[in-house]
Amino acid sequence: MSAGRRLVLLRHGRTAWNASGRAQGHADVELDDLGHAQARAAAGALAALRPAAIWTSDLARAAQTCGYLERATGLSAKPDDRLREFDVGARQGQTLAESVEAFPDEYAAWLQSSDIFLVAGAESAADVEARMVPALREFFSSLHAGDTGVAVTHGACLKVGMLGMLGWPQSLAPSLRGIGNCAWVVLAERELGGPLCLEAYNQRVGPTGDGATEL
Repeated sequence: MSAGRRLVLLRHGRTAWNASGRAQGHADVELDDLGHAQARAAAGALAALRPAAIWTSDLARAAQTCGYLERATGLSAKPDDRLREFDVGARQGQTLAESVEAFPDEYAAWLQSSDIFLVAGAESAADVEARMVPALREFFSSLHAGDTGVAVTHGACLKVGMLGMLGWPQSLAPSLRGIGNCAWVVLAERELGGPLCLEAYNQRVGPTGDGATEL
C-alpha cells in the first residue's frame, strides 16, 4: 500500500482591506503588518510538512504570503491565475454597507441564495469552481506517493475549490465557517489513489486578526 498524497490550501495573510471590510476581488492589495506576521508564522508551520511543491495565486497578497513559505522551504512557487479570488465586479473596494446601499436588489437576492453577492462583472460560484477545481486537480495529480503540496489562494474561492475537490455541493458553503487569514485546509488520501477526505479545516498558528472579511 502506497502512502497517500496531501494538498494544503492556504489563505493569504490579512490586508488593510480585509481589516476595513472592503471587498478585494482581483484588486492587487498588499499584506498589512499583521498579514506579514501571519504569513511568517504559517510558513514555519507548513514548512514542517516538507512540501514537495508550492503554487500561488498571482495576486500580491497571496504572492507575498507565499514568499515566506518559499524562504522557509527553499522551494520556488508556480504562479497560477486560476487561484485568484472571486472577481467581485462593481463591488470591488466597497464595504458591505456600501454595497447594500448601491445594490439593494442584488443584496436581497443574495440573502435568498447560497451564491456570492452577484453584481455587474462579478463571478458566480460556478464560474470560480470551473477554474479552481481543474487547477487543484492538476496540482494534486502532479504529486507522488506521500507528497504534500501547498496552494496559496484566497478565502472565498478556497471554499469553492475545497467543496469541488471533495465532490460536495456548493450549497454547503454558507454552513462552513469562513477561512481565517493565513488559515489552511488539508485534503488528503488515506492511500495512493484512494478517495479524498477533509483532514483539517481552518487550521492556523500565530496572530489571528479575527473579524477580517473573507473576500
